[in-house]
This record gives sequence, C-alpha cells and structure tokens, in this order.
Amino acid sequence: MVEHTLRAFDSDLAALKDQVATLGRLALSETEDATRALVTDNPELARRVIDQDRNVDVLEVSLQETAVRLVALRQPVAEDLRHAVAALKTAADLERCGDLAKNTAKRAVALEGWRRPAPLMSAFESLDGLVRKRLQMVLQAYAEDDLIKADDVWSKDEEVDAAYEKLSQEIIGLMMSDPQAVSAGSQLLFVAKNLERIGDHATNVAEIVHYRLTGEQLTARPKIETAGI
Repeated sequence: MVEHTLRAFDSDLAALKDQVATLGRLALSETEDATRALVTDNPELARRVIDQDRNVDVLEVSLQETAVRLVALRQPVAEDLRHAVAALKTAADLERCGDLAKNTAKRAVALEGWRRPAPLMSAFESLDGLVRKRLQMVLQAYAEDDLIKADDVWSKDEEVDAAYEKLSQEIIGLMMSDPQAVSAGSQLLFVAKNLERIGDHATNVAEIVHYRLTGEQLTARPKIETAGI
C-alpha cells in the first residue's frame, strides 16, 4: 500500500513537470510568432497568437488544479512541497510571458502596412532570440533539475537589459529623426519592453528552480563584468 501511494505521488509530480513543459513550449511559440508577425508585417499570424493565448490560460488553470489537488491529498513536505509550489509559480510566470506575447501581437496588428526599417527589425529579432534562448534554457533547467543552468540564466539577466536599452535608444532616434514615425515608434517601444519583461520572467523561473533544488533563495543578482569598466 505504501509503495502504491509513493508511485501515485511520483506520478503526480511528473504530471506537474509535464504541464510546466507544455506551458513553456506554448509561451516560447507565442513569443517567437508574435515577434515574427511584427517584423514581417504579418497581421494574420499576429491574430493567431492572440487567439491561441487562451490555450496558455486554460493550461495554467489545469496546472493549478493539479498542484492544489496534490498538496491537499498527498500533503507533501520539504523538497516535494517545494516542487508543487515551484510549479505554481513557474506557471504564473509563463502565463505572463504569453500575455506579453499577445500584447506584442496586438501591436503588430496596429502597425499593419507601416514601412519597417530593416536595421530596426533586425534588432528586434536579435532581442527576441536572446530572450527566447534564456527562456528555453531555464525551461530545460526546470525539466532536468539542472542547478548550474538555472544559475547561469539568473546571473546573466543584464544581457537582456543591455540589448533592450540599445534597441530603445534606436527607436527613440527614429522618432526624433522622423516625426511621422512617432506613433509607430511608441508601439515599438512597448514591444521592446514586452520582450525585456519576458526575459525578467525567465530570470524569475531561474530563481524558482534554484529554490526548488536547494531550499535557498537567490537575493542579489551579480553584475556582469564589462571590459574597460
């Protein structure tokens, strides 16, 4: 009987991990598609992102129900309890990533037909790639219980911040040089911020993974060394 109960509990924990992985794949896909819709002026793709975001919301609710049921029925302690709590917190961060991607998609629709400067779109693709790489890495860390990988994501948060600041300055420069681009530039500033915030959520998940594996909180993020400073 005890062995059966333990197997059922392990199965519940594995189900939580699977749901987090599925939620992560959806958030990654939304982020990539929303940016591509913006860069390529593809409002149809943007509208699909908006419509599909409800899938993320539904899955988050399902994960919450699984976690609450596990805590209520199994009454986990120590590391197992941290596992359940980590799944809940990670799901919330991933759901916010989906919301931010949806917001980007809405702005892509608003910019339909606007002539996009190629260098600026290239910069958006670069920031998007950097953010998605971090999100993918931290999801792998979560799935593989990889503390080193999680801490690596956490320690390099400023890479996204620096890329975001650079892109923001480029957008502001466009708005200053071309008054007709002010409205579009305002939309683009929001998109850049959305990507930067997704990077922040990846960092949050890295902190969650660290706590789940060690029982210790990360409190002070180290700054990246910069040559010449």
